[in-house]
Amino acid sequence: MSNLWKALVASPIVLGTVLSSTGIAAETAETVSVDALSNSDSIQLAQVTSVSELSDVLPSDWAYTALQRLVEEYGCLEGYPDRSYRGNRAMTRYEFAAGLNACLDVIVQLIGGGDDLDTIRRLQEEFAAELATIRGRVDTLEADVAELEANQFSTTTKLKGQLDAHLVVPFDAPNDADEPTFEYRARLNFDTSFTGEDRLRLRLQASDPGGSLSEVAGGLASQSGSGAGGQDNLRLDDVYYSFPIGSRVSAIISANSTNSDDFVTSTIVPFDGPSVADAGGPFLYDNSGVDGAGDSFGAGINIAFTDSIILDAGYATARGQDPDRGIFDNYEYIVQLNYLSDGLIDAAVTYINGENGDGNGVDDIIAGLLSLDFGGFEVAGFYADQDGDESWQAGVAVSDFLGTGNAAGIYYTQNFDDDEVAEAYYSMKINKYWTLTPAVIYGEPNGEDDSIYGAVRSTFSF
Repeated sequence: MSNLWKALVASPIVLGTVLSSTGIAAETAETVSVDALSNSDSIQLAQVTSVSELSDVLPSDWAYTALQRLVEEYGCLEGYPDRSYRGNRAMTRYEFAAGLNACLDVIVQLIGGGDDLDTIRRLQEEFAAELATIRGRVDTLEADVAELEANQFSTTTKLKGQLDAHLVVPFDAPNDADEPTFEYRARLNFDTSFTGEDRLRLRLQASDPGGSLSEVAGGLASQSGSGAGGQDNLRLDDVYYSFPIGSRVSAIISANSTNSDDFVTSTIVPFDGPSVADAGGPFLYDNSGVDGAGDSFGAGINIAFTDSIILDAGYATARGQDPDRGIFDNYEYIVQLNYLSDGLIDAAVTYINGENGDGNGVDDIIAGLLSLDFGGFEVAGFYADQDGDESWQAGVAVSDFLGTGNAAGIYYTQNFDDDEVAEAYYSMKINKYWTLTPAVIYGEPNGEDDSIYGAVRSTFSF
């Protein structure tokens, strides 16, 4: 049987290579004269045992491997008396007949008579039912694939969704804001890629207006007011295109909802994301003083000088669609230099400035961010200065706490207006679609009465 299988494998290789490598099917075959195609020149062939014996065949030739197998494995290829192969010239019918005959002799020898052919017929009959079943399954699979291709949503776009629902219970809050609340935010992201490395995102979003953490600066992390029209209104939130420029540079162009922290490679602190309160992300990114920056136009670039050292730069404006203002009014810009490692230290230095319309500049923000990772136990925070006003954060976080994918953390932070926030949270990954995050949140707005809330965020991703 082994000889039979070798013969079956050899047959298409032999015939195909005889046809193509000798020049019959080659589009690059040289035009030759009638004399060059004469029998006297063609039949004087010499047997070779190694492809290296052919003086004009090089390892770089596109058919080198095929020629090597025909010579060294099957022994059915011959050269001219001068040990040349002349692979780019046309061949005569005599040469074709000689080459085909030599290869067919090899096939006959490998088969070794008719017994193996009888064996094939017997096996076909014995396994006819199984072969028919396999054929039916393949036909069904082909039909299913054809149906999917005909009815798929898009060949370039993926639809992703996320729902965040919050139950918030005030433990100690002002008398006019002491009732339990429940609110949501729903998002549908349409992510399109044309090259496999770029992304065009369109996001539809609806939410409650937000106000559950009325006495906590920043409110909930996963909330967004619905804009004009009140709660539950569906609106277009994100419109941006991000794309690589070479291997170490990437860029983003946005039509709305992109500013400050959307331009940076990392916000460094581990609380940004798992925390229920928005204060888990550094306050400095939201306090440039430019009203509405990022609502109409934004552009940014990320340059990786090394795998660890990355420079981010971004520009966002609030009036890019207004011909009386344009993209150079009501703007902010950010520059951040990051050091991101797989070890102990992640750090960044940040500069933010801008103009709040009619030539009114805003105060510079200069900040430093730091995270020290001691093997899943992180100590992190930031410090920022804006014309003498300070904002800072400090805390600890533990990844994979009591389960893979879980995260626990506690932090304290203060913004430029002296609003204070503290939170302890535990993010539990119930399954790949559902994450549950209970938290206790403390807020003291500008030195006034403090408040304590209990909150549970339920996040569904699909």
